[in-house]
Amino acid sequence: MGYQQIYQRYKQQILSGQLKPGEKVPAIRVLADDLGVAKKTVETAYNILCGEGYLVSRGALGTLVNPDLQLQQHQAERTAGLQDAELQHLVDLRDNAGYFRLGIPSLDEFPYKKWLLLSGKAIRAMRPEQMLLPPVMGLPALREAIASYVTISRGLNCTASQVCITSGYKHSIALILQSLLQPQDKVIYEEPGYFFGQKLLKRIAANLHYVPVDKEGLNVDYLLQHHQDARLVICSPSHHSPLAVTLSLPRRQKLLAWAQQHNSYLVEDDYDGEFHYTKKVLPAMKSQDQADRVIYLGTFSKTVMPSMRVSYLVLPKALVNSFHETAEIVETGQPLLPQQILSRFLSEGHFFKHLKKMRALYQLRRQMVLAAMQQVFPGLFQFELTDGGMHLVAFLRHGSADQQLAAIWQAQQLLVFPLSAWYATSQKRYGLVIGYTNIQSQQQAVELLQRVQVATEALLQQR
Repeated sequence: MGYQQIYQRYKQQILSGQLKPGEKVPAIRVLADDLGVAKKTVETAYNILCGEGYLVSRGALGTLVNPDLQLQQHQAERTAGLQDAELQHLVDLRDNAGYFRLGIPSLDEFPYKKWLLLSGKAIRAMRPEQMLLPPVMGLPALREAIASYVTISRGLNCTASQVCITSGYKHSIALILQSLLQPQDKVIYEEPGYFFGQKLLKRIAANLHYVPVDKEGLNVDYLLQHHQDARLVICSPSHHSPLAVTLSLPRRQKLLAWAQQHNSYLVEDDYDGEFHYTKKVLPAMKSQDQADRVIYLGTFSKTVMPSMRVSYLVLPKALVNSFHETAEIVETGQPLLPQQILSRFLSEGHFFKHLKKMRALYQLRRQMVLAAMQQVFPGLFQFELTDGGMHLVAFLRHGSADQQLAAIWQAQQLLVFPLSAWYATSQKRYGLVIGYTNIQSQQQAVELLQRVQVATEALLQQR
């Protein structure tokens, strides 16, 4: 191997992003020994890369990928973008820093010290056999802790054998469809519904249909009238995403009866069911599932942190073997260390303590954001408050300009979503979907909203 090949290899890795700005590259002697070439060969390649600005030499610190490439590389990635412009916009809103972001837990109140302590314990306790492939259904200790948690807090009656650990909502839905459905089986999704869920299902569910949601949740009569032959219904009965309504008890009973009668299954997405602000809390729909037709989907993205990527399914007993088999074929299991830390967080009682604190905090922060909205924009929005959740919907009293309005707010780093973007059909409601969990005071909320006060009033008063 000549110096030109080494030069081209490193240049390509830097431009493609495989080597990140600031990352250390091997010492000349180490790389020469590894490649079986002369030191002079590697030294020549490094000198050229340094001369062109791809690498920098920092003496005793070694040779690094030039940290100043960060801005250029980020811009190149942004320019490349995604082919789906709507998806690119959604990703930008999800990932960029700003205020009123959806689905982000209160990071300023997370118990970091406790988490670091548990992380250290988990690392020190790791054994050699745990360095092999992790179990595809999840760490047994975490599955036990989750089974205990959902039995106590959500009224489920399950065992650890029914729990399957996944890496998030999209992974969970894909695994359900792979394990349960034939290509032409009819899948029902809520209308409106979670936007990333829509994107996923449009790609992987060939026979996808929608059922509207009203003030009592999923319209089960519409389902029975138009889609009795459905194989799977995906819904969020505890706290609909995004309208925040709760599926009424009569509709739950009717939906469960339909699933039993037609040998169909229900996916209960309980994405933020932990956050309820009254004592009158309906248990999870699966707790009423006498026929075992509900697949319960839970996540720690909303209660702990999104970056950990740990979610879980609670499966009907009859489906455990088929899900296990599918997981063995298409998965290799989720990373073990986050599961070990999380299992300690649950089993030692820290999770329950954290949830109790967050419920009180989120209720307060919702009140602060609501009061700020009413102070800055009196009479422009209508609110239909429910008993919990992590966001509120500000419905437009007049007009349908929520897309334009959201663009105005987003330009000022207020990363709200237009409600109409959550609909797949032409029958829509209009407003802004606003997260409140990381707003720390009413004064902060007022100051943020004042950034867009004049433009908002000008737009909405034209309608």
